[in-house]
Amino acid sequence: MGWAACLAALLLLPALAFAQPSPLVARLSTERVAITTAFVGESILVFGSTEEPLGPGGDEVIILARGPSGPFVVRRKVEVLGLWFNGPSARFENVPGFYAVAGTRPASLLLPEDVRQARGIGLATIPLNSTGARAPGFRRALASLKQSANLWQEDAQPIEIAGSRLFNLRLPLPSTVQPGSYRVEVMLVRARRVVATEQLGFIVERVGTAAEIERVARGQPVLYALICIILAALAGWLGSVLFRRN
Repeated sequence: MGWAACLAALLLLPALAFAQPSPLVARLSTERVAITTAFVGESILVFGSTEEPLGPGGDEVIILARGPSGPFVVRRKVEVLGLWFNGPSARFENVPGFYAVAGTRPASLLLPEDVRQARGIGLATIPLNSTGARAPGFRRALASLKQSANLWQEDAQPIEIAGSRLFNLRLPLPSTVQPGSYRVEVMLVRARRVVATEQLGFIVERVGTAAEIERVARGQPVLYALICIILAALAGWLGSVLFRRN
């Protein structure tokens, strides 16, 4: 092959690669979730298609969503003479505020454990390193609190398949979801290996009155506390007037 032919082949490679169909295509129904004073939670639709048929004996799909991480403190209540006080505590760093994983089948049936550990697939793979009290009970308490608030979900519902190559998952966001950037990873699994990945993302942000309340609470905490006290006093006075028996 001469230099002219090699040069022509190199020039054609990008075009050929672009022409090859992707084995996985995924999208989100929205890239922005607005938190207002009437926010009661929302759900985002993750949907897409695959090149090969989905289901037993074919390809499988796993969807992993993560929210912003931050510190989290777990405290144990201690009863003393009939009163409850804060006892030992454990502080965990980089705790994901939101975590959800789902698949066409449970991830433990689709991928080896070392792959799931490396990719952080499953609640058991979340690295929770604590300072302070290090009893395993604090880690279990943290996981229980997050799961009871629907902020951590594992196989809460399976991915639905339609037409053998189309898939979708309704990703529920509870009312306590935190503002920030969220990352969604869609993985195509074939023969117990991840063969393709789609990286998606969306933003959760406060808007309108909710954003103003947050701005005042963070920027002027004294003013925010005074307003709360005044509103509580007005509510108490109004209640006494409305329910006065005479």
